[in-house]
Amino acid sequence: MTDRIPDAVIANPTSRYGDAKASTRHFITQRLTGAINIVFVGFLAFIVLRLAGQDRPDMVATIGNAWVGLPLAALLLVVTIHMRNGMRDTLEDYFHGAAYQRYMMLNTAFCILIAVAGVAAILKLVFWG
Repeated sequence: MTDRIPDAVIANPTSRYGDAKASTRHFITQRLTGAINIVFVGFLAFIVLRLAGQDRPDMVATIGNAWVGLPLAALLLVVTIHMRNGMRDTLEDYFHGAAYQRYMMLNTAFCILIAVAGVAAILKLVFWG
């Protein structure tokens, strides 16, 4: 843990460490994706309630509709961005240096995998049924 910033540097308000622009971008992205998620979760709840008790062909037809599938794909993208940023906050609290870099790389790879697989599945239903 040689990469750890000493507490005296953190406690000094005149010291500078980290990238201020990246932190601001992270803050804005987290708040913006959170707000978008609130709107989209209402849409998702509507779709889930509408599909409750339906059989598979009805579900495929509903999600395959472009007016439903494309916003659902956008929701999945926004949720994975929000998830990556939220996990970044947790990783920053518990890991430093090379360990943080490795875990952040795994976090990013996992979020990309989830986003690509989910969006591909939804777009397959929308464009190819």
